[in-house]
Amino acid sequence: MKRTEYGRLGIVGSFLVVALGCLGARAQVQQAPTAAPDASKLTIERIFKSREFAPERFGPARWMKDGRSYATLEPSKSVKDGDDIVLYRATDGRRSILVPAERLVPPGADKPLSIEDYAWSEDGRLLLVFTNSKRVWRRNTRGDYWILDVATAGLRKLGKDFEPSSLMFAKLSPDGRKAAYARANNIFVETLADGAIVQITRDGSDTIINGTSDWVYEEEFNLRDGFRWSPDGRFIAFWRFDTSGVPIFSMINNTDELYPRVISFRHPKPGEPNAAVRIGVVSAAGGEIVWMKAVGDPQSSYIPVMEWAPDGGAVVLQHLNRLQNENRVMTGDIKTGEVRTFFTDQDDAWVDIGDDFRWAGKGKGFVWLSERDGWRHAYLAPLDGKDPLLLTPGDYDVIGLDGIDEKGGWVYFSASPQNATQRYLFRTRLDGKGRLERISPATEPGSHGYDISPSAEWAFHTYSRFGLPPRTELVLLPGHKAARVLAANAGLAAKVDGLERGKAEFVRVGIGDDVELDGWRILPPGFDPSKKYPLLIHVYGEPAGQTVLDRWGGLGYLWHLMLSQKGYIVASFDNRGTPAPRGRAWRKSIYRQVGILASADQAAAVRTVIKDWPGVDPERIGVWGWSGGGTMTLNALLRYPDLYRTGIAVAFVSNQRYYDSIYQERYMGLPKDNEAGYRDGSPITFAKNLNGNLLLIHGTGDDNVHYQNCEALINELVRFNRTFSMMAYPNRSHGITEGENTTLHLYGLMLRFLQENLEK
Repeated sequence: MKRTEYGRLGIVGSFLVVALGCLGARAQVQQAPTAAPDASKLTIERIFKSREFAPERFGPARWMKDGRSYATLEPSKSVKDGDDIVLYRATDGRRSILVPAERLVPPGADKPLSIEDYAWSEDGRLLLVFTNSKRVWRRNTRGDYWILDVATAGLRKLGKDFEPSSLMFAKLSPDGRKAAYARANNIFVETLADGAIVQITRDGSDTIINGTSDWVYEEEFNLRDGFRWSPDGRFIAFWRFDTSGVPIFSMINNTDELYPRVISFRHPKPGEPNAAVRIGVVSAAGGEIVWMKAVGDPQSSYIPVMEWAPDGGAVVLQHLNRLQNENRVMTGDIKTGEVRTFFTDQDDAWVDIGDDFRWAGKGKGFVWLSERDGWRHAYLAPLDGKDPLLLTPGDYDVIGLDGIDEKGGWVYFSASPQNATQRYLFRTRLDGKGRLERISPATEPGSHGYDISPSAEWAFHTYSRFGLPPRTELVLLPGHKAARVLAANAGLAAKVDGLERGKAEFVRVGIGDDVELDGWRILPPGFDPSKKYPLLIHVYGEPAGQTVLDRWGGLGYLWHLMLSQKGYIVASFDNRGTPAPRGRAWRKSIYRQVGILASADQAAAVRTVIKDWPGVDPERIGVWGWSGGGTMTLNALLRYPDLYRTGIAVAFVSNQRYYDSIYQERYMGLPKDNEAGYRDGSPITFAKNLNGNLLLIHGTGDDNVHYQNCEALINELVRFNRTFSMMAYPNRSHGITEGENTTLHLYGLMLRFLQENLEK
């Protein structure tokens, strides 16, 4: 079809050139003026191909040890494609260049290192630069590391005899004399003075991992960096994974080479064996490893967090049972390996790991978040095993810890007691005797984020709202006085403000039994309540995230705004089970019934808005989502075929048995103990119910939510002779971003599908 059309256009075009040539110079061809693009209208190309909505960014910035100055990257004015590391004094903004780009030009090179990350030694004398990185699953964590001596300008590469881009998580020792890094599943220590390298673990292999993590720990516990220097620099504590018992999952790459290539990795699905995990401590000079004697089967428990105690005499580790409903916090003696449990967190459903606990009380305790009283509160837990002290009493949730002011006796944390869609900074006393103090300005409703300095005097503060791009500034605490703007995003804000926008608002939607869901909606420009519009629901709905947040949504917001410009009412709801700060009962209500209660809540919300919102066409209800949202889309369309007409499911789980052990078992228990829940929570069970328009989108190289999910669902839909559409993106991973124009193509595909099926 396209080839024929282009052929015909070529003939007509050739004829036109000849005809105009015969008319000679006397003929003047009058061309109609080209209309300028309407800046108020969004297009797929403007959102996903152009850079016109790219935000201004600040950093990456690092607070210096004094807590009153910070370093950041700025483009060099003297070296092309180089960055200077610049020091700013917080009090008055005084600027000085700490490391000019020309100092970061390796010997024999013609350009400076591209700084992807950097860190300072404790005394500020040495700079560690990460560059030339390569992707490992989610992130670029393998690369090259260079050391710059700031005083002498000496620049040298760590592990210079190793192949490029092969080192991971390099860290300077506290005394600045050595560096440690992981490579090929072993840990190495390099002396900076002479470059001598000691290999301190030797059993690393395809199945034994030292110093980093296996696939599932990285994905679900966010554990990548798998070793820690002791405070005195004499020892290294590290994770060791024995993955030999973990089943192998394989994917096939059909397009990169002449013959298909199989990609295999160890991946534990629910109920299958996990890696056996241990914590070891070894001298930085090498020698015998002391293993922590954590109780229980190492293949049926987890160690998601490990840190050194501040005095360096022990490591502190969190030990979870496989059901993840008991977390025992232990100290491990580095000489004997003996462990002692001094704090236990338990729940009838699951416990969240304390990956953001902060040391307090001069290292004699730490601040911990627990839901033990029905709300997520901050507790001061002493190392001596005494009862933890409640710091934040009240019927509200602490969302996260932001900082500890040990000298002043304060703990800073984020919360939003009155509105689960917003985020604010609060503080209270570390002795448990203070009252709750809000730090974020009352005049700025929305979402506030903070990076607080070590002295707790200053913070990088980022503020945004739904439809309002972020602004980052330097503020003085606790008064929140703005010292200077660091990234205004004024140009982006003006561009967004110039877009044609209908009314956008946050709502509460009642679904019965006194339950209300938080939601937002965007109405089409010129909305007429007497007319009928298609309603498109954006959904996620799983315990890993919220969609209803009063903050800047980036390109996702612009995508939904574009759809509203095309005549859609676009909305989203947070069902029970999402991690909203609405109490433990709200979040844990979906235990052992993931996919069941949540999809019922979503359907109930849609029925309410059909009844209560003017302009909603009940015959044109659509839903779309990605990952867990793709799963929820399938559950909506297949469980409630009388309600939803059209759905787009991207990178979805069709069968909960096909996802990973840590995530699925946390919320569903073991398959053998909850067979009905796994079955009834999986949309594949209801494939026969498909009655609407369904578009399936999946990357064949998705190592997270495997393409297996898509093929299994396709088999069921074919078995029941159900019609559907699908798009497989070869070798794309979970984000489906790899390859030129992939994102543009994907959103264009979704737009056309909606136009064909919801606009009629």
